[in-house]
Amino acid sequence: MIFRRRFADVISRQLDVFAEDEADLIAECRAAEKKYDRAPRDEAEETYGDYVDVVETATEALADMRDRFKQTLDEDAAEEYEEAFNRAVKKRWPPFGLEIENR
Repeated sequence: MIFRRRFADVISRQLDVFAEDEADLIAECRAAEKKYDRAPRDEAEETYGDYVDVVETATEALADMRDRFKQTLDEDAAEEYEEAFNRAVKKRWPPFGLEIENR
């Protein structure tokens, strides 16, 4: 699809900027996931909740980035851009992609 290609470069650059600007948040997500994976059974629920909170924070930040750019586009282009952005997030960071469509 033409729109996917049209937005591929800008989305790639946006995600690179996010990775650089939010490196600590991404690292925190990875650490929280590892902590959950290693948690004893009696602590698993709490550590999973901590993990979900950090993933939610990152997903919200990505959705905010997407929505700010989307506002600069006409309605049809905005819809195509949002779909392409969401797909790119799912591919690059699957945990963040799980809920991005709902933001």
